[in-house]
Order: sequence, then C-alpha cells, then structure tokens
Amino acid sequence: MIRSSLSLAVLLLLVPSALNAQPRAVAAPQLPRRLQLRTELTLARDIVSFGDLIAGLGTEAAATPAFRAPALGETGTIQVARIVEAAQTAGIIRTASEIDSHGSAQVVVTRAARRISASDIEEAVKTGLQERYGVDARAFALSIDGGAPAIAVEPELTGDVTVTDLSYDARARRLQARVSVPGSMVMRLKPVRIGGQLVETVEVVVPRRAIARGETLARDDVMVERRPRDGQASDLVNDPRATIDKVATRTLMAGLPLRASDVRREEIVAKGDLVTIIYESRGLIITMRGRSGEAGAMGDVVTVTNPQSKRVLQGTVSGPGRVAVQASAAGRVASAR
Repeated sequence: MIRSSLSLAVLLLLVPSALNAQPRAVAAPQLPRRLQLRTELTLARDIVSFGDLIAGLGTEAAATPAFRAPALGETGTIQVARIVEAAQTAGIIRTASEIDSHGSAQVVVTRAARRISASDIEEAVKTGLQERYGVDARAFALSIDGGAPAIAVEPELTGDVTVTDLSYDARARRLQARVSVPGSMVMRLKPVRIGGQLVETVEVVVPRRAIARGETLARDDVMVERRPRDGQASDLVNDPRATIDKVATRTLMAGLPLRASDVRREEIVAKGDLVTIIYESRGLIITMRGRSGEAGAMGDVVTVTNPQSKRVLQGTVSGPGRVAVQASAAGRVASAR
C-alpha cells in the first residue's frame, strides 16, 4: 500500500501537467489544388497545346500538343471529356477530378486570321490593271463571278493584297487573276483564282442611316458612293449639296441611292395658311393679309388670295408666313386693298 502511494506521488511530480492537458485540434488535410480549364480561347497557331487548354501546368506539360486547331478564321469546339482523356493519355493528370471545368461540357477554340474583303480584291485588281495594261479603272466596279471568295490568311501578315497571272480582255472588260498576300503559306498551298468583269459606275448620294419622312437632312447624314450604272434610275442625286437642309418626302433607307423626288426644300408656307402679302416699290410698302393657295419653300412662287376681295395674286415666299408680290402685280395689289 505504501509503495503504491509512493509511485502515484512520483508520477504526479514528474508529469504535473498530464492531468490538465487539453486535447489538441487535428488539422484537416489540405486537398490538392485543381487545375483550371479555359473554356474559350483564340489561337494564332494550328496546334492546340495542353497549356492553351489548362492553366497552371508546368513548362513541359504546357507545351505538349493536344489537338489540331480549326482552319484560319474558323471556330470549333472540343468536348471536355476528350480533353480529360487526352491529358490522362499524355500523363499530365491521373483522374478527371484534377481538372475544374467550371461546369462546361466543351471548350470553344477560335483560330485568329486576317480576312480579305471584296474591296481589298477590287483594289488589287485595279492596281494591277493600271500597272500592266494602263487601264484607269477608277470609274468601274469589279463584279466577281459567283461573288467574292472567302479568304483568310495568317493574322500577322499586313502586306497589301496583290494579283498575279492577270489577264484582261479590253473589249469585253473581262479579267482572270490569282489573288495572293505576300508571305501567306495558306494561299501558296491553296491558290485563290477569280474571274470577273469591270462594270461602269456612277456617283450616287446615299444616306448613312435610316431617315424618317419629314426629317431634315444634315451634311453628315449622306455620303457619295460609286454604284454600277446599269439598272440605276435616271433621276439619282449625285451631288450631296442637293440634299443638305432638305426634307425627306418618304422614309429613306441607309445605303439606298437617293432620287430627286426623295427630298424637297422645307416648306415654310403651308397650303391654306394665313400669310402677310408684301409689296414694296419706290419707298412704298403695302402689306395685307391673305391666304396661301399652295404650299411653298423659300423662293417658291405661290398663289395667295385676299379673303375680302377674293383676288388671287402670285408672289414669292420670302420667309415664314410672308409672300412678296412682284412689281408687275402692283396694280392688282392696290386694287386688292
């Protein structure tokens, strides 16, 4: 009994904090950080690497080719399941849980490109005709057989479009040519050939935007373009000054050539309006009230009637609600009073 009590006392002296020790909290194991999948990307190369698709990879893994990119200027998709399978096969990941796809089922991939427009081709053809045949084609438009082809070249190429193998029939105004962009491997492997005809054009005035009926046109509302002469109306407006400060007689659509009847001067006297009739001669000014028999803009000749005498006079619109009577009508004005 004495030995047992002594053993207990020694234990308490050696480990005095053993009885008061609090249980330590065990830290939760940290989960491995998941790799982030990019769901949308634009590339200039023809190969999609794993680094393009998955953020956070090491240098070697990121440079590993994964898929072929779409054609220049095209957009395609890659299913996430295919990306995971390819990454596992390449030894980049072990399980699909290592990649966070943000809930997406596919990745959208766009191949960057420079687009060659119809105007680029037309400008190149006209330059070639001038240099090789001495043809000034500024007054002509190029009508390409079957329409302008869709051409996309490497995005880093900034040189002008050129034409080679150019042939031209001056009588028929027909041509054949090969279109190229200096340095383009795509166009070297797959040449683009066109056939077409030069079409005579005329200058026309077109609205830059839709203009409502009754709206007054400003200088910035119109521009001059060249359009094929054939099939165009004979009364097309070709001088923008003829439309400025004029009123649209109907709704005008952007890009459609304006005809002379589409605009008119703004009427400042309406038919049936009460107007002031003014006659001035040799220091004598006679005014009277009258009623306009027709509408008129500034400078238009209109008829006016004296409501009391019923006399009908002719005068020129000289301002809002004002009609100036010519000197030859003086007797009629005097008698009208």
